[in-house]
Amino acid sequence: MPELGAVVDRIRSKNAGPFWVTIDVFCGDGETFAAVCAALDTDAVADRFGVAADAIRRFEIADLAVLKLSLPRPAIQGTPEDRDMHGAGWAALLAEMPIRLMTGSRGESPGG
Repeated sequence: MPELGAVVDRIRSKNAGPFWVTIDVFCGDGETFAAVCAALDTDAVADRFGVAADAIRRFEIADLAVLKLSLPRPAIQGTPEDRDMHGAGWAALLAEMPIRLMTGSRGESPGG
């Protein structure tokens, strides 16, 4: 099963204020976007980041082929407990997440 970062163009994360981090998944085309949106389960993302699934805000922006996930930070930005002040490291954690695509996107065969 491929990792998410291998099937999309780019994943970036950034600070979205002192309480949130936003992760943008740039899919590159409509086919990849549809496949990623169908395969990337919000509950699995919540498990990966240790947050409640209902705390994640998910935005599927088809016109841009971008999936945006906003997650609450585990610690308020800038506090001694904050390990990633700019939120940049979250992208790598999502990029390494295995994903089973349901279409032939990016050369991935159905069923992965």
